[in-house]
Amino acid sequence: MTDSPDYTEMAQALRDGFSEAQGLEFTRVEAGLVEAKMTIGTQHRQSYGIVHGGVYAAMSETLCAVGAAVTVMPQGRSAVGLENHTSFVRAVRDGVLYGRATPVHRGRRSHVWQADILDDAGRVAATSRVRVLVLDADTTLAGEAVTLQTAGS
Repeated sequence: MTDSPDYTEMAQALRDGFSEAQGLEFTRVEAGLVEAKMTIGTQHRQSYGIVHGGVYAAMSETLCAVGAAVTVMPQGRSAVGLENHTSFVRAVRDGVLYGRATPVHRGRRSHVWQADILDDAGRVAATSRVRVLVLDADTTLAGEAVTLQTAGS
C-alpha cells in the first residue's frame, strides 16, 4: 500500500479512445501502482484465436504511462511512452486479463516501469518493460501542445 493519492476514478473517466475501444478498465491508479483489467473479446484475438501480442503491449504501455503521468502531474508535467519491450509468456484465448504496473526507476526526464499481464488463473501471460518520457508543460508533440484529451475535446 502506498501513501499516494488515488487517481482511479480520474483515470477511468479520462480513458483515451484506444483504451476505451479495447475495454480497458482501471481498477487502481496511484503514483507507484497502476492496475487494470480487460475482458477478452473477438477484437483482441488474432487469426489463431489467441490474444494478439499488440493487446499485451498496448495494455502494458497504457498502465506504465498512466503511472508515470500521475507521478509527475503534481509538478505540471505529463508523460508519454517512449520504448516498450513486451515478452509473450503464455497464450490466452478468453476470460479477463489483469495488468499491474510498478516503477523500476523514476528519473527527472524518464521513467522505467515494469508491467505484468495475468490471465484468470493468475499466470503471467506477458511481461513488459516500458520507458516513459517525462514532458514539461510547454512540450509539443506532432506539432501541437500537449494537452489532455477528454471525451468532449
